[in-house]
Amino acid sequence: MRSHSRAFLWLLDKERRELVASRSWWVLLLALGPLVGISFISAVRTYAEVSGLGGTAGGVGEAMAPLIGVWAPTFSACELAAVFLLPFVAIRLVGGDRQSGALKLELQQGMPAAGLVAAKAIVLLIGWLIAMLPPFLAMALWKSYGGTLYPPELASVIAGHVINAGLTIALGAAMAAVAEHPSTAAILTLGVTVGTWILNFFAAIQGGWWERAAEYTPTAVVSEFQHGLVRLDVVLIAGLLVVAGLGYSAIWMRLGVATRRRALESVGLAAAIAVAILACTFVRGSWDLSEARANSFPEGDERALSRIHGLRMEVHLAPEDPRRVELENRALAKLRRLMPDLRVDYKSATSIGIFEQANAGYGEIWYFLNGKKEMSRTTTAEGVLEAIYAVSGVSPPKDEDVEFRGHPLSAQPRGAALVFFGIWPGLVLLAAFVTRRGRL
Repeated sequence: MRSHSRAFLWLLDKERRELVASRSWWVLLLALGPLVGISFISAVRTYAEVSGLGGTAGGVGEAMAPLIGVWAPTFSACELAAVFLLPFVAIRLVGGDRQSGALKLELQQGMPAAGLVAAKAIVLLIGWLIAMLPPFLAMALWKSYGGTLYPPELASVIAGHVINAGLTIALGAAMAAVAEHPSTAAILTLGVTVGTWILNFFAAIQGGWWERAAEYTPTAVVSEFQHGLVRLDVVLIAGLLVVAGLGYSAIWMRLGVATRRRALESVGLAAAIAVAILACTFVRGSWDLSEARANSFPEGDERALSRIHGLRMEVHLAPEDPRRVELENRALAKLRRLMPDLRVDYKSATSIGIFEQANAGYGEIWYFLNGKKEMSRTTTAEGVLEAIYAVSGVSPPKDEDVEFRGHPLSAQPRGAALVFFGIWPGLVLLAAFVTRRGRL
């Protein structure tokens, strides 16, 4: 047992040294500072203007929430880095041993492929957490300007980007193990990433099961976490995809095993993961961690809606109709969290709906419950609630909730340019120089 522990610790130290020697990781560190700086400075200035800086929009800032106004755009730099920079770091660390021949020596020493992959994944995740230091500097600057920090929603944003990084690391590791050359692995990784974007595009146009599948793409996952919404099914499926990617890496890393056997094991792993993912889609459970409760109805409405069962909606709107997008984002997404048995049927002859506008029934939203029906054309959350109460016969609750007024802040991003464009790059370059000189 001790020998296995010592071997794994040796692996961790070896992978740490490999990461520090990797130019791609230092490029990731160097780039994230300016990327976060640009996003943060722009977000703070926009937030100040909307908050009424100089009298340009007096009173508008009362509805401002830092989660959407500052942290979502600031952390978007991490999403960009995870898509275009982190895969090269993962491919370099996973595929480097194969290119140098060190992988053969490690496998000959009896080191299990799963242990090798686990060590690489842990080091890569730690390397990503170090790279995420610039957004934490942004938090410190925001606090120095007099801004407020709400830990639960910030934890949600950070968790979303850590999960996204985990998916990227797993994908890069799998492609690096399958492909014989890092450039091929990079192309395959980019191809899968572009494939998820195409899936989101088809979901916006076609709706249906495309829309359901697109809920679990990295872009959708990050978006939900950046809005303070944590869904249990999304977390479980993301975890399964990470396991799948690392599992494929471990399977194809065993160079001495016949290709046919590795292919069969890959098919078996894919089947098992597919069944597990399908089961996770039926898991219910979500948490709204945003301070403004942006993903939830008022508490009084939630208590009333929880007593309604069997509601069915028939929506006559095309997938690309802006009213359908508003209905999904502002009402149905919240309803599905409260009413798992909610059924929504979309009816449209085309995907854009332009030539359906003349039809008498286009734009109607029908509500069916216990033999009663109600029709409305309103797509706002308030209009949907009104129609549901009408068809169910439930009296609307009294408005007892205190409205979230936001945290307006008319401040300029003082010192941010110096921190992100000067101090951070300087520290990274200094650390890279000293490390590569062997002084650390």
